[in-house]
Amino acid sequence: MKLATLQNHTRDGQLVVVSRDLQRCVAVPDIAATLQQALDLWESTEGKLREVYQALNAGDAQGARAFISTHCESPLPRAYQWADGSAYVNHVELVRKARNAEMPPSFWTDPLMYQGGSDDFIGPCEDIPVPSETFGIDFEGEIAVITDDVPMGISAQAARDKIRLVMLVNDVSLRGLIPNELAKGFGFFQSKPASAFSPVAVTPDELGNDWQDAKLHLPLLSHYNGELFGKPNAGVDMTFDFGQLIAHAATTRNLGAGAIIGSGTVSNKQGTDFGTAISEGGVGYSCIAEVRMIETIRDGKPSTPFMKFGDRIRMEMLDSDGNSIFGAIDQRVVKA
Repeated sequence: MKLATLQNHTRDGQLVVVSRDLQRCVAVPDIAATLQQALDLWESTEGKLREVYQALNAGDAQGARAFISTHCESPLPRAYQWADGSAYVNHVELVRKARNAEMPPSFWTDPLMYQGGSDDFIGPCEDIPVPSETFGIDFEGEIAVITDDVPMGISAQAARDKIRLVMLVNDVSLRGLIPNELAKGFGFFQSKPASAFSPVAVTPDELGNDWQDAKLHLPLLSHYNGELFGKPNAGVDMTFDFGQLIAHAATTRNLGAGAIIGSGTVSNKQGTDFGTAISEGGVGYSCIAEVRMIETIRDGKPSTPFMKFGDRIRMEMLDSDGNSIFGAIDQRVVKA
């Protein structure tokens, strides 16, 4: 099943069921007006939403209309919780090296996680407003899940059953602000502006065999200013699966329905120490920071600049037949 939220001049938008081919959608106000309402009452809404989904795919849904991704909010325009992990430890190691920071061995056994701002997500096709190019503007391609209610102390295995929806993320980072913030010992804040999520969120069963062991085993495509920048497989080199990430977030607290848990930047080693660029025959990267770190290791200094005003990033994931699963995140950086 595929769900999205259309803009309708309210804070939380209008929930729609979207056809498998992303061509048609239908509003379901008699079931749930918003995605958060559907999640709050998932036991009673899921079956009804699936009936609409089946009818929509069969061409029998009343009130169906064209689905236009540029009219979408992020599936949850705001959420009670947005916690982003770092499941791809290769990425963590690279960006820490860029800050001349050593990586403790515990990072391979205990996930990193920070609590992001969840009150004002950007739409998947909306501009990314940033006050200054000097902040070191970077994109980060990730996978995220939306959970049901999760009890404190849940096991990693049981946490897998709490995953309700899967989506893509552009977790925008301001690299120039990160070192000073982390030096304070209190984590990210100004360096993590609003994130954007894919137009569509899908139930795990919709992913078929590509969803295994609470991981999504497909390439995440990133096109930067029209050029393929990365296509790392989200199921490869993922040290912590989503069950482990959810359990980590719920170690000392309950998570409410609609909590979003992110994977961190998708990153593949590709049989090397830190991965290989597309131009060199590799699968590339999901953020600029990794490229800059490799340049520093190779050349003594980075040469790839961070994003400038007017630059565009597009993120998408295709199934085995080349069809878009979540729709595309397609954004341009602008001066705030």
